[in-house]
Amino acid sequence: MSHSKQQVKSGFFWSAIDNFGNQAIGVVISLTLANILGPTDYGLVAMLAIFIAVAGVFVNSGFNAALIRKVDRTEKDYSTTFYFSLVISFICYGLLFISAPLIANFYQQSGLVSLTRVIALTIIINTFAIIPRTKLTVALNFKSQAKANVTALICSGGVGLVMAFSGFGVWALVSQQIVSATISVFMLNLLSPWRPVEKACKESFIDLFGFGYKLLLSGLLDTIYNNIYGLIIGKLFSASQLGVFNQAKTLSLLPAGTITSVIQKVTFPMLSAMQGDSAKLDNAYLKSLQISCLIIFPIMFGLCISAEPLISLLLGEKWQETAPLISILTLGFVLYPIQVINLNMLQVKGRSDLFLKLEIIKKINVTMMLFITVPIGIKAICIGMVLTSYFALIINTYYTAKLSTITQFMQLSTLLPIVIITTISAVIGYQFGAGIMENWLSIITMLTAELLCYAILMVTFQKSLIIEVRTLLKGA
Repeated sequence: MSHSKQQVKSGFFWSAIDNFGNQAIGVVISLTLANILGPTDYGLVAMLAIFIAVAGVFVNSGFNAALIRKVDRTEKDYSTTFYFSLVISFICYGLLFISAPLIANFYQQSGLVSLTRVIALTIIINTFAIIPRTKLTVALNFKSQAKANVTALICSGGVGLVMAFSGFGVWALVSQQIVSATISVFMLNLLSPWRPVEKACKESFIDLFGFGYKLLLSGLLDTIYNNIYGLIIGKLFSASQLGVFNQAKTLSLLPAGTITSVIQKVTFPMLSAMQGDSAKLDNAYLKSLQISCLIIFPIMFGLCISAEPLISLLLGEKWQETAPLISILTLGFVLYPIQVINLNMLQVKGRSDLFLKLEIIKKINVTMMLFITVPIGIKAICIGMVLTSYFALIINTYYTAKLSTITQFMQLSTLLPIVIITTISAVIGYQFGAGIMENWLSIITMLTAELLCYAILMVTFQKSLIIEVRTLLKGA
Protein backbone atom coordinates (compact mmCIF):
# COMPACT_ATOMS: atom_id res chain seq x y z
CA MET A 1 0.00 0.00 0.00
CA SER A 2 1.51 3.32 -1.06
CA HIS A 3 0.52 6.67 0.40
CA SER A 4 -0.32 9.77 -1.58
CA LYS A 5 1.42 13.10 -0.99
CA GLN A 6 -1.83 14.45 0.43
CA GLN A 7 -2.00 11.57 2.92
CA VAL A 8 1.59 12.17 4.00
CA LYS A 9 1.00 15.93 4.33
CA SER A 10 -2.17 15.32 6.34
CA GLY A 11 -0.33 12.73 8.41
CA PHE A 12 2.43 15.19 9.29
CA PHE A 13 -0.10 17.90 10.16
CA TRP A 14 -2.30 15.81 12.43
CA SER A 15 0.62 13.95 13.96
CA ALA A 16 2.09 17.36 14.80
CA ILE A 17 -1.24 18.52 16.26
CA ASP A 18 -1.42 15.29 18.27
CA ASN A 19 2.10 15.55 19.67
CA PHE A 20 2.41 19.30 20.15
CA GLY A 21 -1.15 19.64 21.40
CA ASN A 22 -0.63 16.81 23.85
CA GLN A 23 2.70 18.16 25.01
CA ALA A 24 1.44 21.73 25.40
CA ILE A 25 -1.49 20.61 27.53
CA GLY A 26 0.63 17.98 29.27
CA VAL A 27 3.35 20.46 30.20
CA VAL A 28 0.82 22.86 31.76
CA ILE A 29 -0.76 20.03 33.76
CA SER A 30 2.60 18.52 34.73
CA LEU A 31 4.06 21.84 35.88
CA THR A 32 0.96 22.58 37.94
CA LEU A 33 1.06 19.13 39.54
CA ALA A 34 4.81 19.42 40.21
CA ASN A 35 4.22 22.69 42.06
CA ILE A 36 1.56 21.05 44.25
CA LEU A 37 3.27 17.70 44.77
CA GLY A 38 6.95 17.10 45.44
CA PRO A 39 9.88 15.05 44.11
CA THR A 40 9.08 12.18 46.50
CA ASP A 41 5.60 11.63 44.99
CA TYR A 42 7.07 11.54 41.49
CA GLY A 43 9.85 9.28 42.71
CA LEU A 44 7.41 6.67 44.02
CA VAL A 45 5.63 6.45 40.66
CA ALA A 46 8.99 6.37 38.85
CA MET A 47 10.00 3.33 40.92
CA LEU A 48 7.24 1.35 39.22
CA ALA A 49 7.95 2.59 35.70
CA ILE A 50 10.31 -0.23 34.76
CA PHE A 51 7.77 -2.93 35.71
CA ILE A 52 4.88 -1.33 33.82
CA ALA A 53 7.07 -0.61 30.79
CA VAL A 54 8.45 -4.17 30.61
CA ALA A 55 4.92 -5.57 30.83
CA GLY A 56 3.90 -3.26 27.97
CA VAL A 57 6.68 -4.64 25.79
CA PHE A 58 5.52 -8.22 26.39
CA VAL A 59 1.91 -7.28 25.63
CA ASN A 60 2.91 -5.69 22.32
CA SER A 61 5.60 -8.28 21.48
CA GLY A 62 6.55 -6.40 18.30
CA PHE A 63 3.18 -7.25 16.71
CA ASN A 64 2.28 -3.59 16.26
CA ALA A 65 5.33 -2.90 14.07
CA ALA A 66 4.84 -6.22 12.28
CA LEU A 67 1.24 -5.29 11.39
CA ILE A 68 2.22 -1.83 10.15
CA ARG A 69 5.04 -3.25 8.05
CA LYS A 70 2.98 -6.12 6.59
CA VAL A 71 1.47 -5.12 3.25
CA ASP A 72 -1.19 -7.87 3.00
CA ARG A 73 -2.46 -7.75 6.59
CA THR A 74 -5.84 -9.46 7.21
CA GLU A 75 -8.56 -9.57 9.87
CA LYS A 76 -7.02 -12.82 11.09
CA ASP A 77 -3.79 -10.91 11.74
CA TYR A 78 -5.63 -8.25 13.73
CA SER A 79 -7.66 -10.77 15.74
CA THR A 80 -4.62 -12.92 16.49
CA THR A 81 -2.71 -9.88 17.72
CA PHE A 82 -5.60 -8.78 19.94
CA TYR A 83 -6.20 -12.16 21.60
CA PHE A 84 -2.49 -12.75 22.16
CA SER A 85 -1.99 -9.28 23.67
CA LEU A 86 -5.05 -9.64 25.91
CA VAL A 87 -3.89 -12.97 27.36
CA ILE A 88 -0.38 -11.64 27.97
CA SER A 89 -1.77 -8.50 29.64
CA PHE A 90 -3.71 -10.57 32.20
CA ILE A 91 -0.66 -12.72 32.88
CA CYS A 92 1.51 -9.63 33.40
CA TYR A 93 -1.04 -8.03 35.72
CA GLY A 94 -1.31 -11.23 37.75
CA LEU A 95 2.45 -11.44 38.16
CA LEU A 96 2.69 -7.81 39.26
CA PHE A 97 -0.24 -8.20 41.68
CA ILE A 98 1.49 -11.15 43.34
CA SER A 99 4.92 -9.49 43.23
CA ALA A 100 3.79 -6.15 44.70
CA PRO A 101 5.07 -6.93 48.25
CA LEU A 102 8.45 -7.96 46.81
CA ILE A 103 8.70 -4.70 44.84
CA ALA A 104 7.82 -2.69 47.95
CA ASN A 105 10.43 -4.58 49.97
CA PHE A 106 13.08 -4.04 47.28
CA TYR A 107 12.68 -0.26 47.51
CA GLN A 108 11.89 -0.27 51.24
CA GLN A 109 8.64 1.59 50.49
CA SER A 110 5.60 -0.19 51.98
CA GLY A 111 3.17 2.10 50.15
CA LEU A 112 4.21 0.62 46.82
CA VAL A 113 2.11 -2.53 47.37
CA SER A 114 -1.22 -0.81 46.71
CA LEU A 115 0.30 1.59 44.17
CA THR A 116 1.62 -1.32 42.10
CA ARG A 117 -1.66 -3.22 42.08
CA VAL A 118 -3.66 -0.19 40.97
CA ILE A 119 -1.31 1.36 38.41
CA ALA A 120 -0.73 -2.05 36.78
CA LEU A 121 -4.37 -2.02 35.63
CA THR A 122 -3.22 0.23 32.78
CA ILE A 123 -1.52 -2.83 31.25
CA ILE A 124 -4.89 -4.52 30.66
CA ILE A 125 -6.71 -1.32 29.73
CA ASN A 126 -4.16 -0.30 27.07
CA THR A 127 -4.55 -3.66 25.30
CA PHE A 128 -7.92 -2.54 23.93
CA ALA A 129 -6.26 0.40 22.15
CA ILE A 130 -3.64 -1.62 20.24
CA ILE A 131 -5.66 -2.59 17.15
CA PRO A 132 -7.63 0.68 16.68
CA ARG A 133 -4.39 2.67 17.01
CA THR A 134 -2.57 0.36 14.59
CA LYS A 135 -5.33 0.59 11.97
CA LEU A 136 -5.35 4.38 12.22
CA THR A 137 -1.56 4.50 11.89
CA VAL A 138 -1.59 2.27 8.81
CA ALA A 139 -4.12 4.64 7.22
CA LEU A 140 -2.03 7.68 8.31
CA ASN A 141 -5.15 8.85 10.15
CA PHE A 142 -3.54 10.87 12.91
CA LYS A 143 -6.50 13.24 13.14
CA SER A 144 -8.56 10.67 15.04
CA GLN A 145 -5.59 9.74 17.21
CA ALA A 146 -5.06 13.42 18.03
CA LYS A 147 -8.69 13.75 19.14
CA ALA A 148 -8.44 10.65 21.34
CA ASN A 149 -5.14 11.62 22.92
CA VAL A 150 -6.05 15.24 23.64
CA THR A 151 -9.40 14.22 25.15
CA ALA A 152 -7.70 11.64 27.36
CA LEU A 153 -5.05 14.11 28.44
CA ILE A 154 -7.51 16.86 29.38
CA CYS A 155 -9.80 14.50 31.30
CA SER A 156 -6.99 12.71 33.15
CA GLY A 157 -5.20 15.98 33.84
CA GLY A 158 -8.36 17.42 35.33
CA VAL A 159 -8.76 14.41 37.61
CA GLY A 160 -5.10 14.57 38.64
CA LEU A 161 -5.27 18.28 39.46
CA VAL A 162 -8.48 17.97 41.49
CA MET A 163 -7.00 15.09 43.50
CA ALA A 164 -3.68 16.90 44.00
CA PHE A 165 -5.43 20.05 45.25
CA SER A 166 -7.54 17.82 47.53
CA GLY A 167 -4.43 16.39 49.19
CA PHE A 168 -4.34 12.88 47.70
CA GLY A 169 -0.60 13.14 47.03
CA VAL A 170 0.90 10.38 44.91
CA TRP A 171 -2.56 8.93 44.19
CA ALA A 172 -3.25 11.96 42.03
CA LEU A 173 -0.50 10.76 39.65
CA VAL A 174 -1.76 7.16 39.72
CA SER A 175 -5.37 8.17 39.03
CA GLN A 176 -4.20 10.40 36.20
CA GLN A 177 -2.62 7.39 34.45
CA ILE A 178 -5.67 5.15 34.95
CA VAL A 179 -8.10 7.77 33.64
CA SER A 180 -5.83 8.60 30.70
CA ALA A 181 -5.65 4.96 29.59
CA THR A 182 -9.42 4.46 29.97
CA ILE A 183 -10.46 7.59 28.06
CA SER A 184 -7.91 6.89 25.33
CA VAL A 185 -9.28 3.37 24.78
CA PHE A 186 -12.86 4.64 24.73
CA MET A 187 -12.11 7.40 22.21
CA LEU A 188 -9.99 5.23 19.89
CA ASN A 189 -12.68 2.55 19.74
CA LEU A 190 -15.32 5.23 19.19
CA LEU A 191 -13.39 6.83 16.31
CA SER A 192 -12.06 3.58 14.85
CA PRO A 193 -14.54 0.85 15.82
CA TRP A 194 -13.07 -2.63 15.74
CA ARG A 195 -14.12 -5.99 17.13
CA PRO A 196 -12.38 -9.33 16.58
CA VAL A 197 -14.32 -11.14 13.85
CA GLU A 198 -11.92 -14.04 13.45
CA LYS A 199 -10.46 -16.59 15.81
CA ALA A 200 -6.78 -16.53 16.69
CA CYS A 201 -4.88 -18.05 13.77
CA LYS A 202 -1.73 -20.12 14.20
CA GLU A 203 -0.40 -19.12 10.76
CA SER A 204 -0.90 -15.42 11.50
CA PHE A 205 0.80 -15.77 14.86
CA ILE A 206 3.84 -17.50 13.34
CA ASP A 207 4.08 -14.88 10.59
CA LEU A 208 3.78 -11.88 12.91
CA PHE A 209 5.88 -13.34 15.70
CA GLY A 210 8.58 -14.30 13.20
CA PHE A 211 9.22 -10.60 12.66
CA GLY A 212 8.03 -9.34 16.02
CA TYR A 213 9.95 -11.56 18.43
CA LYS A 214 13.27 -9.89 17.57
CA LEU A 215 11.64 -6.52 18.16
CA LEU A 216 10.27 -7.95 21.41
CA LEU A 217 13.75 -8.90 22.57
CA SER A 218 15.33 -5.63 21.44
CA GLY A 219 12.39 -3.68 22.89
CA LEU A 220 12.76 -5.57 26.15
CA LEU A 221 16.45 -4.73 26.32
CA ASP A 222 15.79 -1.11 25.41
CA THR A 223 12.97 -0.72 27.93
CA ILE A 224 14.91 -2.32 30.78
CA TYR A 225 17.94 -0.18 30.16
CA ASN A 226 15.93 3.01 29.64
CA ASN A 227 14.39 2.42 33.05
CA ILE A 228 17.37 0.80 34.78
CA TYR A 229 18.52 4.23 35.92
CA GLY A 230 15.29 4.71 37.85
CA LEU A 231 15.60 1.22 39.35
CA ILE A 232 19.17 1.85 40.55
CA ILE A 233 18.60 5.41 41.78
CA GLY A 234 15.40 4.36 43.55
CA LYS A 235 17.24 1.52 45.28
CA LEU A 236 20.55 3.22 46.15
CA PHE A 237 19.43 6.80 46.64
CA SER A 238 16.04 8.18 47.75
CA ALA A 239 12.55 8.58 46.27
CA SER A 240 13.09 12.35 46.26
CA GLN A 241 16.36 12.08 44.31
CA LEU A 242 14.72 9.69 41.87
CA GLY A 243 11.90 12.21 41.42
CA VAL A 244 14.43 14.94 40.61
CA PHE A 245 16.30 12.70 38.16
CA ASN A 246 13.11 11.51 36.48
CA GLN A 247 11.78 15.06 36.10
CA ALA A 248 15.10 16.16 34.57
CA LYS A 249 15.08 13.22 32.17
CA THR A 250 11.45 13.84 31.17
CA LEU A 251 11.92 17.56 30.54
CA SER A 252 15.23 17.01 28.70
CA LEU A 253 13.71 14.48 26.32
CA LEU A 254 10.45 16.41 25.82
CA PRO A 255 11.38 18.59 22.78
CA ALA A 256 13.35 15.96 20.86
CA GLY A 257 10.93 13.18 21.73
CA THR A 258 7.87 15.19 20.67
CA ILE A 259 9.21 16.34 17.31
CA THR A 260 10.80 12.99 16.49
CA SER A 261 7.54 11.24 17.32
CA VAL A 262 5.73 13.39 14.75
CA ILE A 263 8.22 12.41 12.05
CA GLN A 264 8.46 8.76 13.11
CA LYS A 265 4.70 8.19 13.19
CA VAL A 266 4.41 9.30 9.58
CA THR A 267 7.73 8.14 8.12
CA PHE A 268 7.61 4.53 9.35
CA PRO A 269 4.46 3.60 7.41
CA MET A 270 5.56 5.90 4.56
CA LEU A 271 9.04 4.35 4.32
CA SER A 272 7.54 0.88 4.68
CA ALA A 273 5.51 1.60 1.54
CA MET A 274 8.77 2.44 -0.32
CA GLN A 275 10.42 -0.92 0.35
CA GLY A 276 10.49 -1.75 -3.35
CA ASP A 277 12.32 1.44 -4.41
CA SER A 278 15.71 1.61 -2.68
CA ALA A 279 16.76 4.96 -4.17
CA LYS A 280 13.51 6.64 -3.17
CA LEU A 281 13.68 5.04 0.28
CA ASP A 282 17.27 6.18 0.94
CA ASN A 283 16.52 9.73 -0.18
CA ALA A 284 13.42 9.99 2.04
CA TYR A 285 15.44 8.59 4.94
CA LEU A 286 18.21 11.20 4.60
CA LYS A 287 15.69 14.04 4.28
CA SER A 288 13.94 12.85 7.44
CA LEU A 289 17.25 13.12 9.29
CA GLN A 290 17.95 16.61 7.98
CA ILE A 291 14.50 17.99 8.76
CA SER A 292 14.55 16.50 12.27
CA CYS A 293 17.97 17.88 13.18
CA LEU A 294 17.31 21.26 11.57
CA ILE A 295 14.41 21.75 13.98
CA ILE A 296 15.50 19.83 17.07
CA PHE A 297 19.14 20.90 17.49
CA PRO A 298 18.51 24.62 18.24
CA ILE A 299 15.61 23.77 20.55
CA MET A 300 17.65 21.27 22.58
CA PHE A 301 20.66 23.58 22.85
CA GLY A 302 18.30 26.38 23.88
CA LEU A 303 16.94 24.20 26.69
CA CYS A 304 20.51 23.37 27.72
CA ILE A 305 21.58 27.00 28.18
CA SER A 306 18.34 28.21 29.81
CA ALA A 307 17.68 25.29 32.20
CA GLU A 308 18.58 27.12 35.43
CA PRO A 309 16.33 30.20 35.06
CA LEU A 310 13.63 28.04 33.45
CA ILE A 311 13.36 25.67 36.42
CA SER A 312 13.50 28.57 38.90
CA LEU A 313 10.64 30.28 37.09
CA LEU A 314 8.39 27.28 36.43
CA LEU A 315 8.98 24.80 39.26
CA GLY A 316 10.55 26.76 42.09
CA GLU A 317 13.21 25.99 44.68
CA LYS A 318 12.21 22.40 45.53
CA TRP A 319 12.97 21.30 41.94
CA GLN A 320 16.12 23.40 41.44
CA GLU A 321 18.38 20.32 41.49
CA THR A 322 16.91 19.29 38.14
CA ALA A 323 18.46 22.28 36.30
CA PRO A 324 22.09 21.06 36.03
CA LEU A 325 20.88 17.56 35.16
CA ILE A 326 18.76 18.98 32.31
CA SER A 327 21.76 20.90 30.94
CA ILE A 328 23.77 17.67 30.88
CA LEU A 329 21.08 15.34 29.51
CA THR A 330 20.04 17.59 26.61
CA LEU A 331 23.52 17.11 25.12
CA GLY A 332 22.75 13.41 24.80
CA PHE A 333 19.06 13.55 23.92
CA VAL A 334 19.79 15.96 21.05
CA LEU A 335 20.85 12.81 19.14
CA TYR A 336 17.45 11.17 19.67
CA PRO A 337 16.04 11.84 16.17
CA ILE A 338 19.13 10.38 14.50
CA GLN A 339 18.91 7.25 16.68
CA VAL A 340 15.20 6.71 16.07
CA ILE A 341 15.24 7.27 12.31
CA ASN A 342 18.25 4.96 11.89
CA LEU A 343 16.51 2.22 13.85
CA ASN A 344 13.36 2.87 11.82
CA MET A 345 15.30 1.99 8.67
CA LEU A 346 16.32 -1.38 10.09
CA GLN A 347 12.66 -2.23 10.72
CA VAL A 348 11.61 -1.03 7.26
CA LYS A 349 14.32 -3.20 5.70
CA GLY A 350 13.02 -6.14 7.70
CA ARG A 351 16.31 -6.51 9.57
CA SER A 352 14.96 -6.99 13.06
CA ASP A 353 17.95 -9.29 13.63
CA LEU A 354 20.31 -6.31 13.26
CA PHE A 355 17.95 -4.25 15.42
CA LEU A 356 18.38 -6.83 18.19
CA LYS A 357 22.15 -7.09 17.71
CA LEU A 358 22.43 -3.32 17.94
CA GLU A 359 20.48 -3.18 21.18
CA ILE A 360 22.65 -5.88 22.77
CA ILE A 361 25.85 -4.00 21.90
CA LYS A 362 24.47 -0.71 23.23
CA LYS A 363 23.23 -2.25 26.45
CA ILE A 364 26.62 -3.81 27.18
CA ASN A 365 28.04 -0.30 26.88
CA VAL A 366 25.33 1.10 29.19
CA THR A 367 26.09 -1.59 31.78
CA MET A 368 29.80 -0.77 31.77
CA MET A 369 29.04 2.94 32.10
CA LEU A 370 26.70 2.34 35.04
CA PHE A 371 29.38 0.41 36.92
CA ILE A 372 31.67 3.42 36.53
CA THR A 373 29.21 6.24 37.28
CA VAL A 374 26.81 4.93 39.95
CA PRO A 375 29.36 5.08 42.82
CA ILE A 376 30.13 8.72 41.93
CA GLY A 377 26.60 10.12 42.00
CA ILE A 378 23.57 11.21 39.95
CA LYS A 379 25.40 13.88 37.94
CA ALA A 380 27.98 11.30 36.90
CA ILE A 381 25.17 8.95 35.87
CA CYS A 382 23.76 11.69 33.61
CA ILE A 383 27.17 12.31 32.03
CA GLY A 384 27.44 8.57 31.42
CA MET A 385 24.05 8.64 29.67
CA VAL A 386 25.36 11.34 27.31
CA LEU A 387 28.50 9.35 26.49
CA THR A 388 26.49 6.21 25.75
CA SER A 389 24.27 8.23 23.39
CA TYR A 390 27.28 9.18 21.28
CA PHE A 391 28.50 5.58 21.24
CA ALA A 392 25.02 4.48 20.14
CA LEU A 393 25.10 7.04 17.33
CA ILE A 394 28.27 5.51 15.91
CA ILE A 395 26.97 1.96 15.81
CA ASN A 396 23.43 2.94 14.70
CA THR A 397 24.74 4.79 11.64
CA TYR A 398 27.22 2.00 10.91
CA TYR A 399 24.56 -0.70 10.61
CA THR A 400 22.11 1.48 8.68
CA ALA A 401 24.85 2.34 6.18
CA LYS A 402 25.27 -1.37 5.43
CA LEU A 403 21.66 -1.52 4.21
CA SER A 404 21.55 1.66 2.12
CA THR A 405 23.55 3.88 -0.22
CA ILE A 406 23.75 6.52 2.52
CA THR A 407 27.14 5.89 4.12
CA GLN A 408 28.02 6.66 7.72
CA PHE A 409 30.26 9.52 6.56
CA MET A 410 27.45 10.97 4.41
CA GLN A 411 25.07 11.00 7.37
CA LEU A 412 27.47 12.67 9.76
CA SER A 413 28.94 15.13 7.24
CA THR A 414 25.42 16.21 6.24
CA LEU A 415 24.55 17.00 9.86
CA LEU A 416 27.91 18.47 10.94
CA PRO A 417 27.20 22.02 9.66
CA ILE A 418 23.96 22.08 11.66
CA VAL A 419 25.85 20.96 14.78
CA ILE A 420 28.54 23.65 14.39
CA ILE A 421 26.05 26.44 13.72
CA THR A 422 23.85 25.37 16.64
CA THR A 423 26.81 25.25 19.04
CA ILE A 424 28.00 28.73 18.06
CA SER A 425 24.45 30.10 18.39
CA ALA A 426 23.98 28.53 21.84
CA VAL A 427 27.27 29.95 23.16
CA ILE A 428 26.33 33.43 21.93
CA GLY A 429 22.81 33.12 23.38
CA TYR A 430 24.15 32.08 26.78
CA GLN A 431 26.61 34.98 26.89
CA PHE A 432 23.80 37.46 26.20
CA GLY A 433 21.46 36.23 28.94
CA ALA A 434 23.64 34.68 31.65
CA GLY A 435 24.14 37.85 33.70
CA ILE A 436 20.47 38.89 33.86
CA MET A 437 18.93 38.43 37.33
CA GLU A 438 15.25 38.27 36.31
CA ASN A 439 14.53 34.67 35.27
CA TRP A 440 11.94 35.45 32.61
CA LEU A 441 14.10 38.13 31.01
CA SER A 442 17.16 35.90 31.09
CA ILE A 443 15.27 33.10 29.31
CA ILE A 444 13.86 35.41 26.63
CA THR A 445 17.25 37.03 26.01
CA MET A 446 19.11 33.72 25.77
CA LEU A 447 16.64 32.05 23.43
CA THR A 448 16.07 35.11 21.23
CA ALA A 449 19.81 35.64 20.76
CA GLU A 450 20.39 31.94 20.09
CA LEU A 451 17.57 31.51 17.57
CA LEU A 452 18.35 34.77 15.79
CA CYS A 453 22.00 33.81 15.46
CA TYR A 454 20.99 30.31 14.29
CA ALA A 455 18.68 31.70 11.61
CA ILE A 456 21.30 34.14 10.31
CA LEU A 457 24.06 31.51 10.17
CA MET A 458 21.82 28.89 8.53
CA VAL A 459 20.64 31.29 5.83
CA THR A 460 24.21 32.49 5.26
CA PHE A 461 26.03 29.16 5.18
CA GLN A 462 23.31 26.56 4.54
CA LYS A 463 20.88 28.40 2.27
CA SER A 464 20.66 25.51 -0.20
CA LEU A 465 19.59 23.14 2.59
CA ILE A 466 16.93 25.58 3.82
CA ILE A 467 15.54 25.94 0.28
CA GLU A 468 15.61 22.18 -0.26
CA VAL A 469 13.79 21.44 2.98
CA ARG A 470 11.22 24.18 2.35
CA THR A 471 10.57 22.79 -1.15
CA LEU A 472 10.26 19.29 0.25
CA LEU A 473 7.72 20.36 2.88
CA LYS A 474 5.69 22.33 0.34
CA GLY A 475 5.61 19.36 -2.00
CA ALA A 476 4.67 16.87 0.69
